[in-house]
Amino acid sequence: MTSSLLATFLIGMPGGSEWIVIILVALLFFGGKKIPELMKGIGKGMREFKDAKENVKNEIEEGMKEKDKDEEIRELKKELKQKEMQELPK
Repeated sequence: MTSSLLATFLIGMPGGSEWIVIILVALLFFGGKKIPELMKGIGKGMREFKDAKENVKNEIEEGMKEKDKDEEIRELKKELKQKEMQELPK
């Protein structure tokens, strides 16, 4: 199944001559002066997306660490209670 999905994806990708046509159409549509501006905007958008992705990843990791700490605290409290119960004279 994975190989058929990969084959379908690769068939849909433009080849070398198709990229040339795409670039020429972009030059005609936007003009030579607007292309650098457009690329700068795309680069800035990609950078912002990457930063946002890293922030979300860091928040998830911090949340998991916090959850682990809470669980460890609960276990330590439980052990302390058990030791207190064992030490109490009957």
